[in-house]
Amino acid sequence: MTRRFAITHDYLCPFARNAAEVVVRALETGDPFEVDFRAFSLSQVHLEEGEAPVWQPGAELRSGVRALQWGLAVRDELPERFPAVHLALFAARHDQGLDLNDPEVLAAAVASAGVDPGEVEKLVAGGRPAAALADDHTWAVDTSRVFGVPTFVTAHRSVFVRLMDRPASPEAARSTLERVLTMVEDWPDLNEFKATAIPR
Repeated sequence: MTRRFAITHDYLCPFARNAAEVVVRALETGDPFEVDFRAFSLSQVHLEEGEAPVWQPGAELRSGVRALQWGLAVRDELPERFPAVHLALFAARHDQGLDLNDPEVLAAAVASAGVDPGEVEKLVAGGRPAAALADDHTWAVDTSRVFGVPTFVTAHRSVFVRLMDRPASPEAARSTLERVLTMVEDWPDLNEFKATAIPR
């Protein structure tokens, strides 16, 4: 049986990175997951009242917005390359500590994933990725009351999930993803489940 769901992301968030890697690695197992990767801007969530939405021209300098547009350009126009680019953008932020507002950082990240950064830059300049960001973010808020990343959205529920670690293997990723989806889909009584402390 195919498991269908959406997952929200913003490259600024380390928990979104962990969940994204779980999903991408789980897909490598060939198991029947059908995933809709949706951008959700944390900068948009933190706008002051009356400020222009982050997807409007000139607002892409807000933290993380340019990276989301680069990711969406690849997702929508070069979908076979999206998983690699998706993880590369997260790695630029969370492994290398780089500034995702810097076009050179974004270019290096997509190039490391085998994509021509010049092509992606042209796609972003054309405006469609900004429109896609508006669509994704608005969809998440309007249909599922999403407030953060990562949120798993299924046909029945939307649940904000924080995973503490990245997967050790595709099989471990599949196991984690199955567990998350089972809790989201098959346990309607669960509203909140949060550790009071993290043993380290």
